[in-house]
Amino acid sequence: MSVNVNRSVADQFYRYKMPRLIAKVEGKGNGIKTVIVNMTDVAKALSRPPTYPTKFFGCELGAQTQFDAKNDRFIVNGSHEANKLQDMLDIFIRKFVLCPECDNPETDLHINPKKQTIGNSCKACGYRGMLDTRHKLCTFILKNPPENEPGSVKEKKEKKNRKKDKENGSGSGEAGNHNDIDAPDAVDGDDDDDEDWAEETTEEAQRRRMEEISAHAKNLTLSEDMEKTLEERVNIFYNFVKQKREDGAIDAADKEILAEAERLDVTAMGPLILSELLFDENIRDQIKKYKRHFLRFCVNNKKAQKYLLGGFECLVKLHQAQLLPRVPVILKDLYDADLVEEDVILSWAEKVSKKYVSKELAKEIHAKAAPFIKWLKEAEEESEGSEKEEAEDENVEVVYDSSARELKVENVKLDKPDEEEDYFDIDAI
Repeated sequence: MSVNVNRSVADQFYRYKMPRLIAKVEGKGNGIKTVIVNMTDVAKALSRPPTYPTKFFGCELGAQTQFDAKNDRFIVNGSHEANKLQDMLDIFIRKFVLCPECDNPETDLHINPKKQTIGNSCKACGYRGMLDTRHKLCTFILKNPPENEPGSVKEKKEKKNRKKDKENGSGSGEAGNHNDIDAPDAVDGDDDDDEDWAEETTEEAQRRRMEEISAHAKNLTLSEDMEKTLEERVNIFYNFVKQKREDGAIDAADKEILAEAERLDVTAMGPLILSELLFDENIRDQIKKYKRHFLRFCVNNKKAQKYLLGGFECLVKLHQAQLLPRVPVILKDLYDADLVEEDVILSWAEKVSKKYVSKELAKEIHAKAAPFIKWLKEAEEESEGSEKEEAEDENVEVVYDSSARELKVENVKLDKPDEEEDYFDIDAI
C-alpha cells in the first residue's frame, strides 16, 4: 500500500507516493531488533540513500543501527512498531526531503566536506539553501554523501571512465555500440537446409503471428499500467471512458468500463469519473439512462457510492444555477435508483467536507439537501417502528414504499406539519 510522501497532504491524486513502511521485529531479550523490510523502496521514493532514514531512526530513538545493503537489511536495535517509525519518517521527510519553499520532495542534497555544509536545491521551484546541520544525522550525511552527488569519489571515477571510453572510441554512441556486435556468419546459398529456416508466408501463418505479437504487447501493457501511480491509472481509465463516449459506444459499454476499472485497480473511483463524463445539468434524465453503468460499480460498494456523491458535488459546482436548487430531488433520484444506500447518504450529511468543492459551496449543498435528509431519517424511524410491530410474524416481509412518504418543504427548513397544513410530495420537490 502506498501513502503520500507528504502525509499532511490529503489529496488522493497527489503525485508523490511512497510505500507504507513495513517493520519486522526479530530476536529476543538483549538481541531484539527491528528490521525495516522495505527501506530500499521507501528511500528510492524519497530519492535518498536508505541509510539516511535508518540512521535518523537510530538518532531519534537513541538506538544503534546496522546496514547490509547487499541483502537489503536495514536494522534499528530494539523493538519498534511500524506506525511509530512511519510517524518518525514524516519528521525525516520534513527536515531532509521536502523543499522549505514549495513543500515538494523534488530536492537534492549537496555536500561540501571542506566547509562541513549541506546544501539543498529544489528542481520544482528552483529554491537553493542550506540545511540546519545541528541534527546528529547531518554528521553522518557529511561523512557519507549520496553516491550520485557531484564531486563524490564515485562520480569522479565514472567521469574519468567516460572520458577514457570516449578517447578510445567506445563511448555510448551508436558507433561504439556497433563495434560490440559480431557480424553473422555468411550463409551458403546452396545449403539444402535453407527451407527449414524459411518463414511461412500463408495468410493463416501471418494472422497467427500477428495474434501472438498482439497478445504479447497486450500483456506488456497490462503489467506496465499496474506499475504506474494511482493518478496515472485514473487518467488511463478516464481516457478509456471518454473514448467510448466519443465513439458513440458508451451505452452498451458498461461491462467493458467495469472490466477496465478492475484491471487498473480503480473500481471505487469509477463513479467519480463516470459522473464527470456522463452527467451534466440534465443529470435526472441521465441517472435513468446510465443507471446500469453506475450500478456495476455501486452495488455493495460503499466506497464507490461515496465517490459518486463526490462526483455529484463536483457537478453542482459546474452547474450551480441549474442544480443547486434541485439538490434534494437529485439525491432522491440517486437513492431511488439504488445507486447510493441510505446509511451512506446519512453519513455524508453528517459532515461538510471540502474534499471536492469549497467549504462554502459544500455548506450550501448540505443546506439544500436538508429536506431530503430529514425525510430519509423519518422514513428510517417509521420503517424501524413497522419492523418491531410485525416482528412476531416471521413470514411477513416489511417493505417501505418511499413514494408514499410526504413532506412539507418551505425554504429548505422543515418543521413538523400540522394536520390542516398543505403537504408536498417528496417526488415533486
